Amino acid sequence: MSGHEVILRGLTPLVQAEILFGLQQRCGRDVITHLYQLRVFARSLRSHGVATIVDVDASTLPRHIRPLVQELQAAVSESTTGPDSEQHKDIWNMRVFGHGRKRLDFTVVAQPWLRSAAKHWVLEELPLRRGPNVVAALRDHVNSVAALGNSLRLHRPDDGMDPAALGRADIVAFLNRLRHQESAGDLSAHQRRKTAQHAALVLRECRALGLARPGRPLAGLSQEFTFRRHDLPPVPKDDAPGRALPDSVLAALIAALDRLEAAGGRDIRVAVQLLIDTGRRPAEICNLPWDCLDQDRDGKYALIYTDFKNNRVGRRLPIGDATAELLIEHKQRVRDRFPDTPLAELALLPRATRNRAGTQPIHDDTLASAHRRWVDDLEPLHRPDGSEFDKSAVFLYAYRHSFAQRHADAGTPVDVLRELMGHRSIAVTQGYYSVTATRTRKAVDALAAVQFNGRGEHVWSQARLLLESEHQRLAVGQVAVPFGICTEPSNVQAGGGSCPFRFRCLGCGHFRSDPSYLPELRDYLDTLLRDRERVRAASELDDWARDEAVPSEAEITRLRQLIRRVQHDLDALTEDERGQIEEAVRVVRRTRQTVHLGLPTTGPQTLDPHLETHR
Repeated sequence: MSGHEVILRGLTPLVQAEILFGLQQRCGRDVITHLYQLRVFARSLRSHGVATIVDVDASTLPRHIRPLVQELQAAVSESTTGPDSEQHKDIWNMRVFGHGRKRLDFTVVAQPWLRSAAKHWVLEELPLRRGPNVVAALRDHVNSVAALGNSLRLHRPDDGMDPAALGRADIVAFLNRLRHQESAGDLSAHQRRKTAQHAALVLRECRALGLARPGRPLAGLSQEFTFRRHDLPPVPKDDAPGRALPDSVLAALIAALDRLEAAGGRDIRVAVQLLIDTGRRPAEICNLPWDCLDQDRDGKYALIYTDFKNNRVGRRLPIGDATAELLIEHKQRVRDRFPDTPLAELALLPRATRNRAGTQPIHDDTLASAHRRWVDDLEPLHRPDGSEFDKSAVFLYAYRHSFAQRHADAGTPVDVLRELMGHRSIAVTQGYYSVTATRTRKAVDALAAVQFNGRGEHVWSQARLLLESEHQRLAVGQVAVPFGICTEPSNVQAGGGSCPFRFRCLGCGHFRSDPSYLPELRDYLDTLLRDRERVRAASELDDWARDEAVPSEAEITRLRQLIRRVQHDLDALTEDERGQIEEAVRVVRRTRQTVHLGLPTTGPQTLDPHLETHR
């Protein structure tokens, strides 16, 4: 026997064919087979005289050859079975159904009738679902059904084996068990809610499939064995900032992308950067084809991707030039690595192993692992107020939440954002707007104590008593001017287009301003000074016209006094108080809409460095 040969003599022709077929399948997946492992397996087969390798108990073989044996057995089993025969087993090989090297175990469901119903439900769901995480989603549902079965087994004398004996009390016992597990710390609130929801869904849809008819798995099951609408634990409501990453945390992560590339490679870095820039789901980015970039006749770029969750192919997402340049550069890198692979088969983010042609994309689990190692190795991350941010909250899906939150904060209409994110329910999209409302309310609270009228006088000496009405006014819409807000009733009623005082805001008792308007106040002062000099220098104006057109010294003086008063109050704050005001200014300016009310308009300005960090 030479170092490059494996002797199959002495094995039956069927076993020899099975080994060769299994090796052929492994080679097709770019898997390396070590010949010494194959020799050990061949000697074991000869010594036991087996008729087929499927009958070999891999657990009795040396540990170092078990993976090889199991893969050969799986290849042979898959070649001799199909969906019709696989569905009668209690452990399904999901490759038979086109879902890769995964297993779906129904033995976790204790009752045969409930297990059979779960199989029927999964069989119905398989053709309807798309994407790389189908098996994991179905496994969650099967495990939820198993939790219901375990509850029946624990509290019923017949272990829940007779469906005809079940009733409403058994559902209540299941819900109480979930609540007990949550209180004991065995389940999170999210897991408790998801388990109850999935079990209710499967039971409801099994009835709809007719499985309760005579001769079917749920035959005899009482209608009382059902979940009511209000049985499921409600989604908790709180004022938490959501799962979007704070701007300071996201900026720190972007600055550290070079370290991610050094540790995980260029493909990992590009994947994470695309997640940040586009807000797509991890599986959508990982499975991008090489030809995923399109440019319209106006030169604008769009990302072409597949929404696996909703089975929508060829989705288009407008992207910025910087993201497009990243894609163009990376596409060329990938093409240089795999010059002979047809472009239609090439992956944008090819995996590093078992992928000689570059056709196999990186798996989202691989990306998540590399991302987690990178985040954990970074220095502590901090919120805008300087407090440390929990690194466990930095996961791949957090970039999607951050993308959606930025759009919600910027005032993107909810129906547009829903379509952009691919949400099935608009309630999911609206959650980002509730976070925006909470942040805005807190920002109003912070700025209320430093609000001034046109004379530079505090107008919120009793702010705590008036905050609620101020929030209500903000909710229904208040009239804005380029450097403050107007509360004059007739102007508010007219939507800001009917000021009875010709927009003399600085001399009006209905005018309000705060530190978030400092850039606009300074810009307006510069505008007044420029206009004054230009009008004074105009030789073609009559004296009366010049007197009417030149900005008044009183208005300029009043504006300077207001700016100085606002700045003086900011300088008098402690460092912590100033940080709160700076954060409030960022939130309010992000959600503020540009308005034009007939006054000299102000162009887009960057906030004073004293108030906002440049982004």
